[in-house]
Amino acid sequence: MPQPIHIQDTRLAQYMRLFCHVFSLPQWKYFVTVLLGLLHCDERRALSVLLRHVAVKVTIFGLCYFLRKAPWSVDELTAVRQAHFYIQVTPLVAEAHAEQRAQRPRRRGRPKRTVVTGYLIIDDSTHAKRYARAQEGLGSHYSGTEKKVVNGHSLYQSVYLLEGRQLPLTPRMYRRKVTCEMEGVPFVSKIDMAYEEVTTFEPPPDTHTHLLIDSWYMAKRIWRDARQQDWDVAGGLKCNRVMRVIDPYDTRQWLRVDEYTQA
Repeated sequence: MPQPIHIQDTRLAQYMRLFCHVFSLPQWKYFVTVLLGLLHCDERRALSVLLRHVAVKVTIFGLCYFLRKAPWSVDELTAVRQAHFYIQVTPLVAEAHAEQRAQRPRRRGRPKRTVVTGYLIIDDSTHAKRYARAQEGLGSHYSGTEKKVVNGHSLYQSVYLLEGRQLPLTPRMYRRKVTCEMEGVPFVSKIDMAYEEVTTFEPPPDTHTHLLIDSWYMAKRIWRDARQQDWDVAGGLKCNRVMRVIDPYDTRQWLRVDEYTQA
């Protein structure tokens, strides 16, 4: 049943008002239409299906123009979401520090510093489009779910977790180099995307960051930059990666991970 655009949950209405200065008045109508359509739609999320769930007079052409060419900024939306998230978690961080100080045992000397850790998680996923032939960014990508290469889209996604709250950061579509050449767009690898995320992300004040990545993103420059920011890093290593091993006699040797585990 189509939902009137004025019937909204109070919390949802307050959340949407955060972005009112990012859009013009005509753009705001399409923004609310898309958001309500995604919330109420239980079917395949095509544009025509979204419009069936929202009782507002907009056209598919106008909705396509809003999503592809309208002059609103994704970066501005991300900045607003991130600022709102930090306002919400600031009292939670202060409460966590106070709780750690209250539970800290009394000892002589300088007390141990309290630490509240946030987790920056970076990963990607493949979305199969078996019957698609002419979609933007379409290519052949390996699917960890199906354990084979499939035709579809590869989505780079990162999320920040702190004190039980989640902040999904702006997703990006990964295109293979051959796809970029066909579409005339610059090629950006997944490693470049992750490196840009690590170098530009600013965690909330009074927090410590732990970077969680899988073996695909365990590159030297990502690890080095995270350590320079005093972050912790946890991730996997492929068996063909080379590690530097220093023995008790200060002799260095380079071993593959599979060789190191067997030594």
